Amino acid sequence: MNAITTYDVGIIGGGLAGLTLSIGLAKLGHNVVLFEKETYPFHKVCGEYISLESYRFLETEMGVPLATMQLPIIKKLWLTAPNGQSLHSALPLGGFGISRYLLDDTLQKIAQKHGVQILQNCKVDEVIFNDETFTLKTSKGNFTSRLCCGSWGKRSNFDLKLKRSFVTKNNTRLNNYVGIKYHVLGNFDEDTIALHNFKDGYCGVSKIEEGKYCVCYLTKASNIKNAGTIQAAEEQILAKNPHLKKVFTTMQHCYDAPLTISQVSFSNKTAVQNNILMLGDAAGMITPLCGNGMSIAMHSAKLATASITAFLHNNISRTQLHTNYTTLWQQQFLKRIKVGRTVQTFFGKTWITNAVISILKRSTYLTKKIILQTHGEEF
Repeated sequence: MNAITTYDVGIIGGGLAGLTLSIGLAKLGHNVVLFEKETYPFHKVCGEYISLESYRFLETEMGVPLATMQLPIIKKLWLTAPNGQSLHSALPLGGFGISRYLLDDTLQKIAQKHGVQILQNCKVDEVIFNDETFTLKTSKGNFTSRLCCGSWGKRSNFDLKLKRSFVTKNNTRLNNYVGIKYHVLGNFDEDTIALHNFKDGYCGVSKIEEGKYCVCYLTKASNIKNAGTIQAAEEQILAKNPHLKKVFTTMQHCYDAPLTISQVSFSNKTAVQNNILMLGDAAGMITPLCGNGMSIAMHSAKLATASITAFLHNNISRTQLHTNYTTLWQQQFLKRIKVGRTVQTFFGKTWITNAVISILKRSTYLTKKIILQTHGEEF
C-alpha cells in the first residue's frame, strides 16, 4: 500500500481541515497521505452552517460545485431566549447549509482525484519524530513523512497521548459540554438560522440539502445526567423554550437516533504541539453559537498550505514554519475565538439570556457588531 518511501505530509483526520489541506498541497505537487478512522460518507456532530466567507474558496480553490448543488442560502438570524422572547436580525454576510455527510464525501473524492492517498478505516496509534522525519504507526502499517498535521477535530485520544494541556487540566467549566445532532424534516424557515436558548445550552436549526434541516444543540452534560436520557432532557429542559418545544414536537426524524459527542472543550489549545501542526478544532474551537467553526477549519488549512509549501521548498526552517503558522493562526482566529467565548457566557443562564436578548432587540447596531466580531472576511 505504501508505494512512496517518505511522504511530504501525513495528515491525521479527514474532516474539513484535513481534506482541504490535502487538496491544496496535492495541487501544488506535494505527496500527501491522509488517515481517517471512519469510512466515507459518514455523519458528524456539526451545525452544518457555513459562512459565505468560505464560498469562493470551496468552489474555486477546492473545486466543490456549490453553484449546482441547490444549497439553501441563509440570510437571517432568529435568536430566542428561554422564556420565548425573540430577536430577528439580518446576517451581515450570510451563509449556506450543507451536511458534513455530503461535503466531506465530496472533498475526499476531489482529494483522491488530485493524488492524495486516503486511508479510510485507519487509526493512527503513534507518531514518532526523529531525525527530521515522522513515523506514523497505524492500523494499516507504518508510514513516514517530512511533516505531520493533526486535524482530528474537537477531541481525540491522540490529545491524551500528546499530553495536551486542555485534556490534562481539570477544567470542568470548559470541558463539560455535550453536542447532539439530528437531521429532520419540518416546516421551518428556509433562509434563517434559528438559535434557541434553554437552561445551560442552545440549539441551532437551519436548512441543508434535499429539503432537510440540521437540528444541533450543545448543553452541559449535567442536563442529560439529571434528566436521565437525551429524550427526557429535551422534554423537561429544552421544551421550556416554547419555540424549541414546537421544533421537537413537529420535526420528523431522518434517522433513528441522534449523533452525540461528549467532553467538548473550549479551552485554549496550541497551533503546534510536539512538532505537529494543528488545524481546525484541533488547534482551537470557536463556540458553536457563532456558527463559524467550519470556515475557520478551512481557512486554517489554507494558511497551513502556504507555510508548509515554503518549508518543503526549503525556503524556511522547521522552527520558522512553526512560528509562521502559529502567528498567522493567532492573527486570524484568536480574537474571534475569544469573542465567541465571551458571548457564550451570556447564554445558558436563563435570566441572563432573557436580559441580553431584551437588550439586543433594542440595538440593531450592537447585534450586527457582535456577529461581525465572530466572522471573518472572504479568503
